[in-house]
Amino acid sequence: MLIIVGSLIVMVSTIGGFMIAGGNPVVLLHVSEFVVILGVAAGVLVIASPGHVIKEIIHKIKDALGGKSPGEKEFSDVLKLLYEIFMVGRRNGLIALEEHVMDPAKSPIFQRYASVLNHHERLEFICNGLKPVIDGKIKPDQLEELMDAELKTKTNEAEHPIHILQLVGDSLPGIGIVAAVLGIINTMNAIAEGPEKVGEKVAAALTGTLLGIFVAYGFVNPLANRIKFNNQSDEQFLKCIKQAIAGFAKGLAPLTAVEVARRSLDSNVQPGSAELEAALKALPAK
Repeated sequence: MLIIVGSLIVMVSTIGGFMIAGGNPVVLLHVSEFVVILGVAAGVLVIASPGHVIKEIIHKIKDALGGKSPGEKEFSDVLKLLYEIFMVGRRNGLIALEEHVMDPAKSPIFQRYASVLNHHERLEFICNGLKPVIDGKIKPDQLEELMDAELKTKTNEAEHPIHILQLVGDSLPGIGIVAAVLGIINTMNAIAEGPEKVGEKVAAALTGTLLGIFVAYGFVNPLANRIKFNNQSDEQFLKCIKQAIAGFAKGLAPLTAVEVARRSLDSNVQPGSAELEAALKALPAK
């Protein structure tokens, strides 16, 4: 929602200021310039991106427009889920976790937390982290290194759409110049048609330069930055999971392991200590 509001502010401020200065917004509507600039920008994106990255760009843009980033409730849910899992392991032995981790869709614990169960990446990261704990085949320190390696890979993959969007944003002013040069070429061909026709074509050429800069700095680069913030929120979510599981594997009590993870969170998404502790103690004992 905020992206839409920001985009409206950009549009209204630009066109509004132009009209206040006496301009007619209709003169900015040159279809040929839109076709050249947006078409070339789309071509740059396709040339620079493997197929799976294009799909990821579309997915990231949809999430950004929908405001989909984990908030305090999602972090609270994952901490409560991990606490319940840890308590089962503490009371019944680590082998008791196997039925929950191997088939989380059928686990009564996971079923209570849809924000985790319905999010493939978060669910997979939790299960991948808990499986070595159940097997007991690696040491706690090695588990943390293993989860760090997986987290680093996911972080690098999430940055690919940002790099491509930044490339497109940085290219757009130059694409605008290309459109303007094409417009000037048309202007030279129309000199014999009189000053009015020449003026119209010069205006179209200048609109191309304007459009390239406007789309780059008004929309594409800010969108790339918003996706970067969303990625950081997703990364923080996985780091929170890693902190809790690594702490539990090292022998921390379930409540302590969850508290360590809670303290790793930014203040805007961090559940309150007393509030979370009360919520954990209110969970049904298993």
